[in-house]
Amino acid sequence: MKNSVRERREERGLSQADLADAVDVSRQTINAIERERYDPSLELAFKLAAHFDCRVETLFDPTLNTN
Repeated sequence: MKNSVRERREERGLSQADLADAVDVSRQTINAIERERYDPSLELAFKLAAHFDCRVETLFDPTLNTN
């Protein structure tokens, strides 16, 4: 799923490890989300949105691929 996690993280000067600690996951999980290789659980998506003080829909593109 397309997302803006990397951009928002970098805007705040956070490392992947910093963000992972803040939302209680591994750095590898943050890396996989940023590389669009892993879709976070609903709970994690909300944690990330809360951390960045934005809506989930702003952070993650909910558009489904219908091809």
